[in-house]
This record gives sequence, C-alpha cells and structure tokens, in this order.
Amino acid sequence: MTVLVYLASQSPRRSQLLDQLGVRHQLLLPDAHEDSEGLEAVLPGEAPARYVVRVTGLKLDAALARHQRRGLPAGLILCADTTVALGRQILGKPSDAAQAGAMLRQLGGRVHRVLTAVAVANGRTRDAALSVSRVEFAPLTAAAIRAYVASAEPMGKAGAYAIQGRAGAFARAIHGSYSGIMGLPLFETARLLRGVGYPV
Repeated sequence: MTVLVYLASQSPRRSQLLDQLGVRHQLLLPDAHEDSEGLEAVLPGEAPARYVVRVTGLKLDAALARHQRRGLPAGLILCADTTVALGRQILGKPSDAAQAGAMLRQLGGRVHRVLTAVAVANGRTRDAALSVSRVEFAPLTAAAIRAYVASAEPMGKAGAYAIQGRAGAFARAIHGSYSGIMGLPLFETARLLRGVGYPV
C-alpha cells in the first residue's frame, strides 16, 4: 500500500527537494482564514533554535487540524520552517525592499547561521529534527545589494536571500546542509520519514 505524504508548506523549494528524495507527496496548504504568518511571530528574548522548533511544531499542529477538518485520507504530514540568525538576532522574511536591503547589509562580510526545523506526524506519532548550517558571505557592495533587491528574489525568504538563486554568488563558504539552507535538510528529512514508516 502506498503511504500518502502531505507537505504542509507553500514553498516550491521544499516540494522540489521532496521530489529529489523520490517522495511523492500532496500539498496541504492553509485555508484562506488561517493566519499562517501569525504563527511566525517571535517571542520576546526567544533564541533562534527554540524559535524555529516552536514555529515548526505550531505549523504541524495547524496542518493536523487542517487535515482532519478536510476529511482527507490518512497519511504522513511534514512541515518545516527556516530562519536566519546573526548571533541571537532572528532575521525573518523582509516586509519590504528597504528591510531586505538592511538585512543584506548586516549579512555582508559576516558568518551567519541558517536553522531549519522539520517535523513529521503519522497519526499520534510525531518526531522533529533541527539542521543548523553556517554561511559566510563575502562583503557586499551597495550596488550589489541594490541589484539583488531589485530582482525581488529576497522577498518571502528568511534573511532576505535564496542560496539556490543569485545570492549563491555571495556565499564564500558553507558549513552544513545546503538543502537545509534551501529550506528542507534532506538527511534529517529522510531519517524522520523512515522513523515513521515511510521507506526513503
């Protein structure tokens, strides 16, 4: 019997990465009334690792409720969340071009962390994992930042960049999971899926 896998994410990159693993899946996207962005609010003094694990758990809770509400066939439900951190400072998705430029100015010439949490549920069984990578950006000129922001690629991306896009030219060194920086660490995801009965 084929096990259904539901991906509760609006990110096309996560869907592509699951395809890369050979995991056939269906999207389980939020209803119009769901406040998906509200789940990503940072609590006062919250550390980046605690934040991304907590938000992923909330996304999984919402996805389980959505699955039940829609009366969908049983299956595994997978969620993930990614954040970028400079020390304890969390750099989420920029709200506009000015904020995107400000984030990139902070990241230029420095090492930052990219944290991606993954959570999976199979009925009442749940498990989660955290991938932490370090990325070193070369110094960024004002012109490079302006051009990148003008491309609109930073919008909707944690830390205002997509490593698999034009910003790949900014990364002088990467230590960790490239797929995790994209938004779904394949090693951890495969391990979680195997752990709840999906043959990866």
